[in-house]
Amino acid sequence: MAPRYLARAALAGLASVALLGSAACGSGFDDDSSGGAQQSSGPANLQILIGSSGDAETKAVQDAAAKWASSSGNQATVTPAQDLVQQLGQALAGGTPPDVFYVDASRFADYASVGALEPYGDKISNPDDFHQSLRDAFSYDGKFYCAPKDFSTLALQINTDLWAKAGLTDADVPTTWDQLTATSQKIKAKGLVPLALGDTRDRIGAFMVQNGGWLISKDGKQPTADTPENVEALTYVKKLLTDGYARYPKQLDAGWSGEAFGKGKAVMTIEGNWIKGALQNDFPNVKYKVVELPAGPKGKGTLSFTNCWGIAAKSKFKEQAIKFVEAMTAGEQQMTFAKAFGVMPSRQSVQAQYTGEFPADKPFIDGAAYAQGPVNAPKMDSVLGDLDAGLQALTGGDPKKVLANFDSNAKAALGG
Repeated sequence: MAPRYLARAALAGLASVALLGSAACGSGFDDDSSGGAQQSSGPANLQILIGSSGDAETKAVQDAAAKWASSSGNQATVTPAQDLVQQLGQALAGGTPPDVFYVDASRFADYASVGALEPYGDKISNPDDFHQSLRDAFSYDGKFYCAPKDFSTLALQINTDLWAKAGLTDADVPTTWDQLTATSQKIKAKGLVPLALGDTRDRIGAFMVQNGGWLISKDGKQPTADTPENVEALTYVKKLLTDGYARYPKQLDAGWSGEAFGKGKAVMTIEGNWIKGALQNDFPNVKYKVVELPAGPKGKGTLSFTNCWGIAAKSKFKEQAIKFVEAMTAGEQQMTFAKAFGVMPSRQSVQAQYTGEFPADKPFIDGAAYAQGPVNAPKMDSVLGDLDAGLQALTGGDPKKVLANFDSNAKAALGG
């Protein structure tokens, strides 16, 4: 089964359109005329909607919420969504949102741009303790909106048995693009597929970051895809594909790269730390190690994936909701979550504790220092979908045209 981040794009749809449309046609979510007054003190009955990765996460969050409720004198009901984007979009559009909810970084700007979120981020104690790349992911118009719940980054996984079969040693572990090419040549010469590579911007985008590029400006206002840096990055990826050094999952009869890697159809892959659980469940006999992604001409680069604890702008219990998030993002609680369902803490202060507990995950944690979050701009679903279609046809396509097409579409979506 594909990990949760792979299915993200498929969750966009009518609910999001309804959310944006209702804000555009009415007074938006900043208008509190439809609801009651804020209840800043006294017991609250918090409604919390989460997009759970499974039973382990649901139980861990419910247990943590019950502990907070008991100690604070409040009530907190945690509900795992069947379809978070749809249910949240409908609740926001209908004016009856949960008080607290998960917000994926790829959807954050849609909600922030229409006033659906309370910008409380700097009210959490020690907000600078959150990794800067995560703070950036949840900032809009200069405001830090919501506390990052946890995060993942991409790294390089190596099947150690196949590595040895190809006659490779630790000296062949690639740390640059040139070394990745050289190592791939050796692997291909042994009749093996060097790299299983996901066919969307959520994997290929890392190469752009490694060459000093990205798809959109830091403030989310201007597309920046059609640049020499990005063209060079996509040209390199295209050459990996055309030379047979990389293969997309569908070329390897797999639903995603982790499956291809687990089946032994490629020696290496580029995935996030969710691959650990997937391999344990589906391919427990695969032996592998994790290293940081090879650096590009402009240095190291990876992508991050994260959720924040969103608080509804229309919640009657904002102060209590902030205290709830404070408890959920405390270092000790983040480590409890990490042990329960495999996420990485968003606070830097527990980084050493996490890597001590999970030393094999250090390359993922180290990536936080140079990670790029998802495109942080509203109304980009179809634009990003079109980009992915271009990347999926990259072998026979023109990298510059793919990137120029993105810029053109993005300008239209952003009103530029």
